[in-house]
Amino acid sequence: MRSSARRARLGDTAIAALTVVALGSAVWLLGGGAGEHAPPQPPAAEGRPDPGGERLAAPPLAPSPPTRIRIPAIHVNAPLMALALTPAGSLDVPPADRKNLAGWYEAGTMPGETGTAIVAGHVDNTEGPAVFYDLGALRRGARIEVDRQDGSVAVFTVDAVEVYAASAFPDEKVYGAAARPELRVITCGGGYSRTTGYRGNVVVFARLTGSR
Repeated sequence: MRSSARRARLGDTAIAALTVVALGSAVWLLGGGAGEHAPPQPPAAEGRPDPGGERLAAPPLAPSPPTRIRIPAIHVNAPLMALALTPAGSLDVPPADRKNLAGWYEAGTMPGETGTAIVAGHVDNTEGPAVFYDLGALRRGARIEVDRQDGSVAVFTVDAVEVYAASAFPDEKVYGAAARPELRVITCGGGYSRTTGYRGNVVVFARLTGSR
């Protein structure tokens, strides 16, 4: 995954807006051809504002670290590890060889509390599809559940799914602070080049709509 080198705000923490972060290798694409195996990309219609997207979210939850993310519509059920920033100021990523592992930015907002929580994971690795391979197939209204260390589950509803070129990544829109509990789920996307890799990122925008 890659984005520009501008600075963005994530709660009270400044984050270099993902200079170069690899969330997909696509090496396995080269054997069978990207046309046959390329991960799905969201249609433009999924980027339009959800008519209910500006409604207030559910009441925020007390801070508690997340432990697992589930997205039933695309069969994701994956543990979460904490992610920090690299020395260059970009978000680190889960180990590429653990394809069913995602991560959350631990210096930012915890999923369920007020603000913008960030979860990232690989679209593929050298062996094939990884945890967020089908992220681009997600649609508005889909449910995302995040298990938390205190035993609660934060339930989010997808408001939009968009794909951005690396050269036009909207840092503030994706990483900017929010006045309600929100979630971003990010992976690589935007097509694949044999010379430069994935051209951009798929981003899911969701808001907290319940808990249990």
